[in-house]
Amino acid sequence: MLFEKAGTPAVAIITDAFETTAKEMASLWGVPDYRFVQMPHPLGSLTDAQLDRRAEALVDKVARLLMSGRDAGRGEAR
Repeated sequence: MLFEKAGTPAVAIITDAFETTAKEMASLWGVPDYRFVQMPHPLGSLTDAQLDRRAEALVDKVARLLMSGRDAGRGEAR
């Protein structure tokens, strides 16, 4: 969120269990339109290969938000 406040595009990746917390934190930090990408929870029980597959599935969403700029990518990408 500090990067966004400084004008540098940034995207957080969260698990769906933390959606409400992420929105609240963004609001508290003064960036209510902070972009984040969600993935299914939990992560702790996944193997490295499973984590890699989940990460690969998010690459396009994250890249699209980063390249679109803050104004074009408001809110969540799922």
